[in-house]
Amino acid sequence: MSKIEKIDDFHLTIAEIKKKDYPQLKALMDRVYVNLGGAWSKTTIHTLIDAFPEGQIAMFDHDQLIGIVLSMRVDYAKFSNPHTYDDLIGHKEIIRDNPEGDAIYGLDALIDPEYRGYRLGRRLYDARKELCRQLNFRAILAGGRIPNYYNHKDLTPGEYIDAVESREIHDSALSFQLSNGFIVKRILTAYLPDDAQSKGFATLLEWANIYYEPQDYKPNTRKSEVRIGGIQWQMREVESPEELLQQVEFFVDVMADYNSDFACLPEFFNAPLMGLCESTDQNIAIRFLAGYTEWFKNEVSHLAVSYNVNVIVGSMPLIDENDTLYNVSYLCRRDGTVEEQRKIHITPHERSAWVIEGGDEVKVFDTDAGRIGILVCYDVEFPELARLLALDDMDILFVPFWTDTKNGYLRVRHCAQARAIENECYVMICGSVGNLPQVESLDIQYAQSSIFSPSDFAFPHDAIMAETTANTEMIFFSDVNLDKLTHVRNEGSVHNLIDRRDDLFSLKWKRKAKIPASKLTDEERRENSGSVLIGDPLQNRAQKP
Repeated sequence: MSKIEKIDDFHLTIAEIKKKDYPQLKALMDRVYVNLGGAWSKTTIHTLIDAFPEGQIAMFDHDQLIGIVLSMRVDYAKFSNPHTYDDLIGHKEIIRDNPEGDAIYGLDALIDPEYRGYRLGRRLYDARKELCRQLNFRAILAGGRIPNYYNHKDLTPGEYIDAVESREIHDSALSFQLSNGFIVKRILTAYLPDDAQSKGFATLLEWANIYYEPQDYKPNTRKSEVRIGGIQWQMREVESPEELLQQVEFFVDVMADYNSDFACLPEFFNAPLMGLCESTDQNIAIRFLAGYTEWFKNEVSHLAVSYNVNVIVGSMPLIDENDTLYNVSYLCRRDGTVEEQRKIHITPHERSAWVIEGGDEVKVFDTDAGRIGILVCYDVEFPELARLLALDDMDILFVPFWTDTKNGYLRVRHCAQARAIENECYVMICGSVGNLPQVESLDIQYAQSSIFSPSDFAFPHDAIMAETTANTEMIFFSDVNLDKLTHVRNEGSVHNLIDRRDDLFSLKWKRKAKIPASKLTDEERRENSGSVLIGDPLQNRAQKP
């Protein structure tokens, strides 16, 4: 019967192997392992089923056994190091299953030759991976044959494996293992001395369970389901700072009513207070606004505690002890602690009209709802900053922004969405709308605030979690799942962090600026403007599991 005729009548099921299945199992193994001694004895299989029944998985077409994977439990520390096949087998071919083992060892995997070509082996491997996750094993290990190696006598085992990995050579066993997410940890010498096709060599293969939790693991109280909210803020004339704070409290209260973990305000949300300044000089007005920053920070911190919401206080101008002006965002946690993130890159308008200087540090903040980063507006247009945060395990990036025109807004939006994709994280952009005719140079605003995700199957098809109506005051929310980030970073369609070519380039923070950029000499400015793409990564998190 041909394969085309077969497929019309398939009825496939996956189930645990039972002792009654041994006659079919023996016939299948004798047919596939004709050069390796044929099937295991009935005693061996029955003992293995008694010891670890969940690990013995079969595929049936109707009642016909057409594929199997056999597994045992082992100590990862021992069998992730050099060993031979004999280390797995005890007296009278009894397999040395270890009930206390923290890893699964793949003994056998085979498909009836008549059923090959339908990717059925992948289904059995997926079933074993799911078992590994459900039973909280650290990894799946296997000693993998390289049956096509005998045809390449001119290559060392290492050269042969490299050629298979680069797809210059196809090996029926190793190519299949690699396509199913296994990596080669080392070469095993004299693994199966009688395996003439592999010349006695084997690969030690590993598939890591990214959800594994050691027995002594102390559960992290971090939430996996997090609700993030933003306020698309209407700029309007106010009579006092208390009036503006009342608006902030209203929105924070609403966020609390919706059980949001975060509430984000836009950049320079309190700019309407500049209209209270008697001077029309922009430099004087921005410093007048900075006089309210400490008060606002403390008041919003009280709101964060009272309403049980972590508040990202958009940004406000801050004058430091050296009389230098910065654009600063604050994280007011709901436990009462406060941290700051200064804007690094200053726009031409901020520099010329307000004489604002850039900060010299970026960092990831721990919260009770994930690790977050804050980049203020223009900073998100510099991919190095977000990458540094991603390499320090950032989950969510908040980008409070202020833009006056749609083209300025689109720069922020498109760059923010790129940051979500390339760093495999969530990104919220939060801006302001309306107009401030009484404030010089802040006449109009344009915003359509959004929450972006990585672009993969676990997320919305357009990678947009939530989006506001353009130029309308409103709040917006999205529930984001932090566990999905773990999955996409390790098992997504692409692996933007894992696949970075650290052998070719890397990224590091060069040094803290000693003096504001505007006060550097021309020579110092040229010296400090070089690429930061040198040296070692800040943290080598993006490694294959």
